[in-house]
Amino acid sequence: MQPVTLRVTGRRASLEAFPRGAWERSTLELSPPCKTRSPQFTFTLSTLRNVLGTVHEDTGPDNNLPHETLPMKRLFTRCLSTLCGTALLSTSVFANDPASCKTVRMGVVNWTDVIATSGMADVLLNGLGYESKQTSAVQQIIFAGIRDKRLDIFLGYWKPAMDKNIAPFVAANQVKVMDKPSLADAQATLAVPDYVAAAGLKTFADIARFKDRLGGKIYGIEPGSGANTTIKTMIETNHFGLKDFKLIESGEAGMLAAVQRAVNRKEFVVFVGWTPHPMNINMNIAYLTGSEDVYGPNEGAATVSTVTAPDYAERCPNVNRLLENLTFTAAQESQLMVPIMERKTPQDVARQWLRDHPEDLQRWLAGVSSFDGKEGVATVQASLKN
Repeated sequence: MQPVTLRVTGRRASLEAFPRGAWERSTLELSPPCKTRSPQFTFTLSTLRNVLGTVHEDTGPDNNLPHETLPMKRLFTRCLSTLCGTALLSTSVFANDPASCKTVRMGVVNWTDVIATSGMADVLLNGLGYESKQTSAVQQIIFAGIRDKRLDIFLGYWKPAMDKNIAPFVAANQVKVMDKPSLADAQATLAVPDYVAAAGLKTFADIARFKDRLGGKIYGIEPGSGANTTIKTMIETNHFGLKDFKLIESGEAGMLAAVQRAVNRKEFVVFVGWTPHPMNINMNIAYLTGSEDVYGPNEGAATVSTVTAPDYAERCPNVNRLLENLTFTAAQESQLMVPIMERKTPQDVARQWLRDHPEDLQRWLAGVSSFDGKEGVATVQASLKN
């Protein structure tokens, strides 16, 4: 028995292979069902029976085929209306992405939290039958890569730290920031070891008073980052009396190594701190206060969002649904980062997390299918056994 296939393009449609009884053991595909959904939906047997049963009600007692008793336009209007409604309401409906979406190109900054979340996305995508490819670069190159169609997604837009760097790309509609943050309880501002805070360096206004003990240095992260730009601006404008300070730029690992050396020697140091990050577990640190006009309200409160190509949701709705679902808490990310900083690969950490936390797998793959249209959770669970 050939499968029942309904293909719809705009207002025109054709119905193929619609033999009597086909719906008892067939699947039905609609392409595209409605403006806001994916290019194609595959329906389960129960959904198919309900849809075709609704259409078949008007065929009369002689059990003629629908297209033999109803005008084609009326039939397809009925099918389209029923299927679109079912697509919006049924959790058994999965969106299949076209072949052009199989390779997912991901930009990754060298920050442990972004490495951890990108590793999770990598494992989920590969488990679903996609091919995830990661490119490590600084944020400006990643935004430009999405603009130039060399990259598809970025899971590490820290707001407000990266606002200045991403603003031109957003204004030109060259990238799209997802509406819902992937992390809502982040923080990023300047920090000091707890013994430095106990000595009286508790606010941004206190930094200048401790210039000599700090060596006139503020430790930042990689050149070009939003965090470093903020510090440079404070120095250049003499905000908080910082005109005689020097910004020490390095990557996350280099900065943390310098801070750890200072802590081991009980030396004074001020640096860029953030959560989630294992630094909050491995060292006793305090975040400075009084920076509302620089780091925003709530002492550096931040969010992290996913960035995609502007048309990615329309081109690759199934991957986009995964990205919408892929949200974390600061506590979760901190737990993911600890083994990564102990030299375990992000992918191995992600796989173990998914084995230990099936509830997260269910949440992240809600409404998501494998690349070939199979149920997402079962497909990834099978991949985790390998």
